[in-house]
Amino acid sequence: MAIPFSRPLALSQGDPAGIGPDITLMAWLRRRELGLPPFFLIGDPDVLALRARQLNLAVSIRETDEASKAASIFADALPVMTIPVGIEVVAGEPHAATAKGTIASIEKAVSLVIDGEALAVVTNPIAKAVLYEAGFRFPGHTEFLADLAARAIGRPVTPVMMLSGPKLRAIPVTIHIPVRDVPQALTGELITETCRIAHEDLRQRFGIEAPRLAVAGLNPHAGEGGAIGTEDEDVIRPAIEGLRDEGIDAIGPLPADTMFHDEARARYDVAICMYHDQALIPAKALGFDDSVNVTLGLPFVRTSPDHGTAFGIAGKGLAREHSLVAALKLAAQLGRSAESRR
Repeated sequence: MAIPFSRPLALSQGDPAGIGPDITLMAWLRRRELGLPPFFLIGDPDVLALRARQLNLAVSIRETDEASKAASIFADALPVMTIPVGIEVVAGEPHAATAKGTIASIEKAVSLVIDGEALAVVTNPIAKAVLYEAGFRFPGHTEFLADLAARAIGRPVTPVMMLSGPKLRAIPVTIHIPVRDVPQALTGELITETCRIAHEDLRQRFGIEAPRLAVAGLNPHAGEGGAIGTEDEDVIRPAIEGLRDEGIDAIGPLPADTMFHDEARARYDVAICMYHDQALIPAKALGFDDSVNVTLGLPFVRTSPDHGTAFGIAGKGLAREHSLVAALKLAAQLGRSAESRR
C-alpha cells in the first residue's frame, strides 16, 4: 500500500513560453496511471488554461494560496499558487517581460521547501538568455539555487549538478563556463569538494552506503602520461589520491572515451567529469527522456527535467512529459529519504 505524502512538491513554472506548461499539464493528466506524488505549480493559471485549450487537454485548474491544500486538490484539479506573468504569453515566443515571474516562481518554491511547507523543489526549464535580458546575474538554475540556499541558511553553499538516469549518474565538476576556461577553473580543491558532496548525498539521499566514484581525465586518454596535457597528472590524480586517503572510493583519472559503455558503467555509481559536455552528452545519450537533473549540496531537494525550454515545439502537442515525470518521482523519493533521516 502506498504511503501518503505529508507534503506536496513545489513545481516552478519555468519559461511560460516554453514547454513547461505543456509537460506540467500532461504529467497531471497521467497522475493516477503513473502514481505521481502530489505537486502544485507556482505560476500563472491563465497561461496554463490557454495552453490546455491549445493542446485540447481537459485539465481542471484550481488556484490555492496554501501549499498544505495542494495535496487534497491534486486528485481532482491541478493546484496552482498564482504568480502572474504580466503579459500575454504566446507559446514559442519568449519575452524578457516574463523573467520577473519566472524568477519569483523559483524563489517561492525554495522558500516553501525551506519553511517546511513543501517536500522538494522541482523546476521546469528556463531560458537563460531571456533572464539575462532582464538582468539575471547567474550562469544558470544551479547557481541561482545555491545563492537562494546560502541566503536562507546564512552560509555559503557549493552546488553540484548531477544528471541521474536509469543507466548513468554523471556530474560535471565545472558547469556553465566556456571550454577554453576549464583548465584554469579545474583545481584539486574543486574536484575534491565536488566528490565529497557527491559521496555524501549518494549516501544520505540515494541510500548507497559506499558510493563508487569514477573520475574522468580532462585530456584525451587522460593525458597519456603527460604527453597530451599535464592536468590529469598534476591536478586530477592528486585529488583522487587525497579522496582515497579520506576513505572515499574514487578511481581515476580515467579516459573519458572508455568510461561509458555497459561493462564500464557497472563498476561505479557515479561518473565525475571535468566539464559540462563530458558529463551531459553520455547522460542524455543514454537516457534523454528519463534522466533527471539533480542539484546536490543544497539544504533541500531539487530536481528538474534534463531538457530545455524547446520553444520550437511549445503549444504544438509534440512535447513529452517523461523527464518531468521522472523528476517528480525522484524528488519525492529523495525528499522522503531526507525526511526519514531527520
